[in-house]
Amino acid sequence: MRAKPMSVDERRAMIVDAVIPLLIEHGREVSTRQIADAADIAEGTIFRVFADKDELFAAAVDKFLDPTAANRSLRAIDPEASIEAKINDILFLLRSRMTGIFGIMHAVGMSGPPPRNREREADTFVDVIADVLGPDLAELSVPADRVASFVRLVAFASAIPHFNAGHEISTADLAHLITNGIAGRPAEGGSSHAS
Repeated sequence: MRAKPMSVDERRAMIVDAVIPLLIEHGREVSTRQIADAADIAEGTIFRVFADKDELFAAAVDKFLDPTAANRSLRAIDPEASIEAKINDILFLLRSRMTGIFGIMHAVGMSGPPPRNREREADTFVDVIADVLGPDLAELSVPADRVASFVRLVAFASAIPHFNAGHEISTADLAHLITNGIAGRPAEGGSSHAS
């Protein structure tokens, strides 16, 4: 029995999914043969659904930058985990995403901040972080929007390759730092400042 033929939209999505890792690895020099092999299609099929490689690359970048999948992964973090474990998981996912964003932007020659599509941002990062931390928010010294800013800033900076060359800090160390600070909590009835 023959498989049901794909619609144009399904074929476009399949080709885009195949080209994203190739773009990150090879940049704009990726060949249509490599794309076709990765998508398990004939080369000519690419140009039946995309006008040219530039249109394909733009679709790949657009899909990669779409926060929907990243937000779904963040929302899957165990709500029963400790605050530090949640921050660790958030950082791990964000660092991976930022590394990929830097890779794909470099691959296609983009500079500056990535374009934002506000229509896709109904589920904002702050909302996601507030939901992930949930009941733990009452224990924190800062509100959810500040936690979101801290973790995003740390993930962004730690994902820049030349910032971390030779002295990479683990995700666990960063999570501990965000959760506990560098001075620790003052002893009961004591002061956090030296006399």
